[in-house]
Amino acid sequence: MENKGPEMKYSAGAISATVWKNNGTNAKGEPADYRTISLQRNYQDKDGKWQSTNSLRLNDLPRAVMVLNKAYEYLLLRGPDSQGPSDMIEEEIIR
Repeated sequence: MENKGPEMKYSAGAISATVWKNNGTNAKGEPADYRTISLQRNYQDKDGKWQSTNSLRLNDLPRAVMVLNKAYEYLLLRGPDSQGPSDMIEEEIIR
């Protein structure tokens, strides 16, 4: 099965944590799904174009903690064997 995009995204200001569903194999060589989380900060460069980075500033850390906690909670509630939709993204904006 081809991965089409993120499964869930949590954003707080310029900081976001995105949950990705991946396909691979387990230790027995059987097909298995697993999920990963990417963390990023969006910003505008000197030309006004939107860019993203994985580098955070001191003031970004509280929001990073918040979105990572939300992603962690999402994964815990889904459980390890959840086969939820992989062609649909949900996004939660945290204010």
